[in-house]
Amino acid sequence: MLKGIDPVLRGELLRALDQMGHGDRFALVDQNFPAYGVGAPVIDLGEISATRAATALMSVFPLDPFVETPLERMGIDDDLEGSNDCHDAVLDIARSSASASWPWSVIPRHDFYRDVRDVALVVRCLESAPYACFMFRKGVL
Repeated sequence: MLKGIDPVLRGELLRALDQMGHGDRFALVDQNFPAYGVGAPVIDLGEISATRAATALMSVFPLDPFVETPLERMGIDDDLEGSNDCHDAVLDIARSSASASWPWSVIPRHDFYRDVRDVALVVRCLESAPYACFMFRKGVL
């Protein structure tokens, strides 16, 4: 245990986030996402929600202010305008962490499966909300 560090952020996760460079992305994915098929290292957080994971991750992860938005999420099938409660909550957490009002960049579901192959890290949680899959781009301090 470390003082001031969320206990969800175990050593292997902190190390992986720290080793990412400016512009690298990590994915936060739900229980239905085929995380181990992406090709990137996977850290499984176990039985926590995406909002709980995002709260911990955003407490240490700097988002990239040099792009239009460092926030990407999976679209709900063919509906790129719609969102669910999980999407909205994770967006609020990310925005609060950076004091910015970025929008989501919404990626069609099948494109998300392709794009996620370029991430440096996949963080898996047991979120049950459908389409609760996100990517975050690292900034600088």
